[in-house]
Amino acid sequence: MDMKKIVLETSSKLLAGHHDFMKSGNASAYPNSANIIGTIDKIRQVLFPGYFGEESESKDGGLQAMLTDIHRELSEEIAKVSCSSDASAKLLEKLADIQQLLYKDAQAGFEGDPAAQSVDEVILTYPGFFAVFVHRIAHCLFSENVPFIPRIMSEHAHSVTGIDIHPGATIGEYFFIDHGTGVVIGETTVIGNHVKLYQGVTLGALSTKSGQKLVGTKRHPIIGDHVTIYSGATILGGETVIGKNVTIGGNVFIVESVPEGTIVRTCLRGAP
Repeated sequence: MDMKKIVLETSSKLLAGHHDFMKSGNASAYPNSANIIGTIDKIRQVLFPGYFGEESESKDGGLQAMLTDIHRELSEEIAKVSCSSDASAKLLEKLADIQQLLYKDAQAGFEGDPAAQSVDEVILTYPGFFAVFVHRIAHCLFSENVPFIPRIMSEHAHSVTGIDIHPGATIGEYFFIDHGTGVVIGETTVIGNHVKLYQGVTLGALSTKSGQKLVGTKRHPIIGDHVTIYSGATILGGETVIGKNVTIGGNVFIVESVPEGTIVRTCLRGAP
């Protein structure tokens, strides 16, 4: 084989096809995933001082320096894809509130899992907690209409934990995902307070054959407060509402609303 000829011909074909994929032909026009993942790590350090990073970073001067770095790095990535110059600053302003939400999530994890030895263990080791941490950061940026970056964040968490949470999903306080592998939470899902999911749960949409015509429509379910959904359950549809204090059994398929206080042990099937 003439490898030089093969390389030249392949190079020419690839270059000819680049216009189909690159809007500008310049990779710098897109966010750098490695930089964004690095920013996630820094945010985790400032939200959980003493758990991650160096001790000096939890003190006032070190914390301020870290926040400055986060703002600068995130602003540079956002500037590649958006005119929203203050989205990074808005995230910083909300970090203290996000921190309090996450401490409540960690407490929910500890109280909801007898295998957890401490809140510290939940924060340090639980994949569900890490996925929720990343989601709460990504959701903030998604709410500011920042493109690409929230999805890069959520897909990083997905690749690490096996938990797929779209950054558009709205999630209340004291949220706990136990085990977590295979959980899918769609873009327009709304989850209330004190909700617990087990592995393999899908909060999804009905058939999306209409594709882009469904952009902006409510396609995913609403989950009320104090709901527990066991492993393998599938709940679909934008008109599906799971009422407060409902328990959904494992491997149940639901496309209908469920009234408050119900225990669902069998499949509820409606016309898809």
